[in-house]
Amino acid sequence: MLNTVFPNVEWGVFKDATIETLYMTGVSVLFTFILGLMLGLALFLTNRGNQWENKFFNMIIAAVVNVFRSVPFIILIILLIPFTRILVGSMLGANAALPALIIGAAPFYARMVEIALREVDKGVIEAAKSMGATNFQIIFKVLIPESLPALISGITVTAIALVGYTAMAGVVGAGGLGNLAYIWGYQREQNDVTFVATVAILIIVFIIQFIGDLITKRIDKR
Repeated sequence: MLNTVFPNVEWGVFKDATIETLYMTGVSVLFTFILGLMLGLALFLTNRGNQWENKFFNMIIAAVVNVFRSVPFIILIILLIPFTRILVGSMLGANAALPALIIGAAPFYARMVEIALREVDKGVIEAAKSMGATNFQIIFKVLIPESLPALISGITVTAIALVGYTAMAGVVGAGGLGNLAYIWGYQREQNDVTFVATVAILIIVFIIQFIGDLITKRIDKR
């Protein structure tokens, strides 16, 4: 039945491409969450009136975040070619896309983290300080727990953006569904391949959004 409707789709290749997209998305989301959380905390804590207030470091971190957040992803891939070759040894394959995916998404998520932390009630922070809590206790027992629903919502949005990034990375040889849609679909004028790859990407996005919304509702105590 499927072979009749989609005669040009090689399902083995489609399966491999889907696995590559899931791999790139999963690994990059994990590292983006860790790096973005660290950057977002640094932005928040070094800002005026916060625990580690430092105008100079805040400006440096903000500048780095703004620069990498502003560079279009396809250009970022090209700019990172020398770094990627040193790190991975190649510009082809799923692993070669990971540096650009993480570096492109982490600053975006860092800003979301900063916004989420700003929404934490100052009264809760002051109460923790008055009880003798250290800065690290405030971070891990007040700031992160209180902002967790927003942090999960933010990483959900970022993960969806990363799925789109993997599609763009596929155009320049990273593999995945983007590569399948472009090389096998567009260049060979096989519209059914492009359609199937697009539907698969949409399904992945819908699943990520569903899981993110479900987790957010479970942990949101408001």
